[in-house]
Amino acid sequence: MKRSRFARRGALNRDAEQIASLAAGLAASGSRIEDNFWERRLAEAVDKLLRTGNENSLNLALDHLYNADGRAYDALADLIESRAEGGVLGGGSGEVDVTLFAAPLLAWSRFTIPSGPLPADALTAARAHLHAHVLAADTRLALADFLYSPDQLPRGFVETWRLANQLAKAAADGKNVHIDPRQQPETTRFISDSRYLIGAVAAPRGQALFRWQEEDGAREETATQWAAQGGAALQSLFTGCALEALLPDAYHAACRNADQSLRVYSLRAAVAFLQTVLSVKPERLRAVVAPFHEERLEEYRIGFTLTDSGQILHGVTWPLLGAEDEALDVANHIETVLEETGIGSVIVLENRFPLEFCDDCGMPLYPTPEGETAHAELPEDLPQAPMHLH
Repeated sequence: MKRSRFARRGALNRDAEQIASLAAGLAASGSRIEDNFWERRLAEAVDKLLRTGNENSLNLALDHLYNADGRAYDALADLIESRAEGGVLGGGSGEVDVTLFAAPLLAWSRFTIPSGPLPADALTAARAHLHAHVLAADTRLALADFLYSPDQLPRGFVETWRLANQLAKAAADGKNVHIDPRQQPETTRFISDSRYLIGAVAAPRGQALFRWQEEDGAREETATQWAAQGGAALQSLFTGCALEALLPDAYHAACRNADQSLRVYSLRAAVAFLQTVLSVKPERLRAVVAPFHEERLEEYRIGFTLTDSGQILHGVTWPLLGAEDEALDVANHIETVLEETGIGSVIVLENRFPLEFCDDCGMPLYPTPEGETAHAELPEDLPQAPMHLH
């Protein structure tokens, strides 16, 4: 399943009922021919809701199917995402396939991780390396001239569809798109976080969009080349930051991969950051891992201390994503990642902590070695840094 959903809306309206019914038909289909029948009708209905900005009906249908019919939910989520990301432009022999894509970047720093308008030379370098290592031959590309933080990504399917259409039209002409920074929300400051280059790629109908779709291409090679070459070309934007460039991919898939990768990246960044600001070796650090619940298990939180102190110096959250739940041994995975950093010790608590936040600043409270929760605070005499890790 694409994301965790919770029943929070009322009864289905006519539009939501229609697409839920079509999705159920697609999920129950017994042949590819029947799949095509349902997909065409479902795509037409979803396209209409995207064009008219009817985000509510899309979410009503997804919420209903999440508990009522898991297969239909998956089918509908897949189709909404694909229709929001792109489609076909033009007509006749001039038709082109076009899709929105994202190139995620993971970074950590004691200072501010940049976001916002991209300079022309950075756009030129990004275009060159995307064409060289990521995109298929004979494709056209449009990039947004903006480095997005998670706070600035499109909110919902309709906003994603609008950005995709704006970039798709520019991609047909091989041009970039200007994003007005005054229309974007402010970025929350974290020590480790993700950033996104967003663009659209177009190719003649039925032809490859990405390098790995070509006969001599492979995802692994594409990822390696982009990380080495594309990451190096963009490093100048990230002064004072450690940077890792992830594989560019279709928008929703790339964002999910970034969310998953950021969890591990943030743990490693936490240990590296604390070594830097405290001038200690990793074996002098301790991590306390605990599950935090609301109606269900929502996330794990990791509090960091020195091995000879109970004071929480910093904290990291590890949210559960998609269909992840208590059946997975997430705590063991977190412990393994931490041990690989060379950290001195890891304590895994089994307490069911409530999903609490600080009443004054709104920051998460993290588990202590004594099995309680506390605010994360660095010593006061350290140079100023962002409030907390992602």
